[in-house]
Amino acid sequence: MGKCLVFVNQKGGVAKTTSLINIGAYMALAGKKTLLVDFDPQGNMSSGVGVSKDKPTVYELIADLASPADVIKHASVKNLDAVSASIDLSGAAIELVDQSDREFYLKKALENLKNEYDYILIDCPPSLGILTLNGLAAADAVLVPMQCEYFALEGITLLLQTVKKVQQGINKNLVIGGIFFTMYDSRTRLAQDVVTQVKSYFKDLVFSTIIPRNVRLSEAPSFGQPITAYDSASRGAAAYRALAGEVMQREEG
Repeated sequence: MGKCLVFVNQKGGVAKTTSLINIGAYMALAGKKTLLVDFDPQGNMSSGVGVSKDKPTVYELIADLASPADVIKHASVKNLDAVSASIDLSGAAIELVDQSDREFYLKKALENLKNEYDYILIDCPPSLGILTLNGLAAADAVLVPMQCEYFALEGITLLLQTVKKVQQGINKNLVIGGIFFTMYDSRTRLAQDVVTQVKSYFKDLVFSTIIPRNVRLSEAPSFGQPITAYDSASRGAAAYRALAGEVMQREEG
């Protein structure tokens, strides 16, 4: 049965979606059948991997209006599939509030797909609302991208408190799969200090690979391509290749 990993950070602009796309692409290139699930109404993951946001999307999947086979779209990378999202998903956040099992819609929708994929990666909105709770309920592990800045430390503490509540309630098997740094600029003292501080506090939870600030990584999504296709020789590509390797090693033990 495949592993389901959710990428979460309630702060936007931390390269969460970029990281999910590129880690997923390198997993696929390593021969792992990988499914990317866009669970953010903005649909940036869908655009970044070059799949259509036309219906049916993840909204139709969780609303039981379409089957998994209907919503899966093939990305340009071999072994890489995606379920896209559209603005319709923001309506689901409102509709789910009154449902008694509101946190489990995504989990139920993905249940059968875990047998078909080695990895399912879920991209959540930059918030800790009902859509993100659905992602946490569906996942085996949480991956936390973190920008190297002071306020990121405060944000990660709040996020881990939420994860703890989820572990006590809706998903007792959820683990923190790891924390990784993005948009790292080695020239700044602050970035170096944040890395040192986080590593000393979270120790083995922090992945060794650090994703550098890299123009090619920023450009790739606007072409609807993972970095594997856009510029596989870039520094950013090398970093994501290494990080994907670390994630797989940790998950496969």
